[in-house]
Amino acid sequence: METSQNLVNDVNSGRLNGKVAIVTGAGCIGSGWGNGRAVAVLFAQAGARIFAVDKNPDAMEETVRRVREVGGDITAYGCDVTDSDAVKDMVEACREKYGRVDVLVNNVGGSAAGGPVALSEEAWDAQVAFNLKSVYLTCKHVLPVMEAQGSGSIVNTASTSGIRWTGSAQVAYAACKAGVIQLGKVVAVEYAKKGIRVNTVVPGQLHTPMVEARLAGQRTGGDVEKLLETRVARIPLGFMGDGRDTANAALFLASDEARFVTGTEIIVDGGMTARCD
Repeated sequence: METSQNLVNDVNSGRLNGKVAIVTGAGCIGSGWGNGRAVAVLFAQAGARIFAVDKNPDAMEETVRRVREVGGDITAYGCDVTDSDAVKDMVEACREKYGRVDVLVNNVGGSAAGGPVALSEEAWDAQVAFNLKSVYLTCKHVLPVMEAQGSGSIVNTASTSGIRWTGSAQVAYAACKAGVIQLGKVVAVEYAKKGIRVNTVVPGQLHTPMVEARLAGQRTGGDVEKLLETRVARIPLGFMGDGRDTANAALFLASDEARFVTGTEIIVDGGMTARCD
């Protein structure tokens, strides 16, 4: 198993000193680098205090351990981010613990296979709640805190499925991730004069623990190697990144180095969406 020390270079140290970051979806299936875990560890190494959020507190145990391995300050909090009252309580708990919220990383999401005919209405509604409503609710409750402070940075996680066909029909997921991108643009413009920046990281086909845990079963009958070969074949760079690549993009957007960057996206996909086939 990789250690937390493999995650970042010394150049990242101090880039978020003094900042408090809420990271949703901070848990992870397995021991690899999911997006939320990588963001939590990287941001902690960059000096942020981490308020780690996940519906399943047990899924955050390794995230907490890895953050503490690098000397980071982390608080784990169980929350269903599709529930407005729960999100409101979560944001207040962060304020009570750390006094402020400087960064919000929206990282909750997951796909369900199927086009409009195959996908049930129940599955559609669940996808919208999980992938899009969750972002709306965290913004709804965090933005007043940031506005009162006069500053803040929100980093949303979308997907290349929101801008391209990526190999399978997952219409609800694709629509929601497109919505996340546009939500970020609208909020960025509305809150620009209030000192709040909003941007989106758009990961491509990464090798996160979700590949083995769920996607292989959905796409290739459980054949992980076949799925990996299919995904790598789409990527011009010839390899898949992982959650660390998402986290590095998120760190830039969250940091003061991105002070003149808002309402836009960073695509992290090894060139996949630039390819025309």
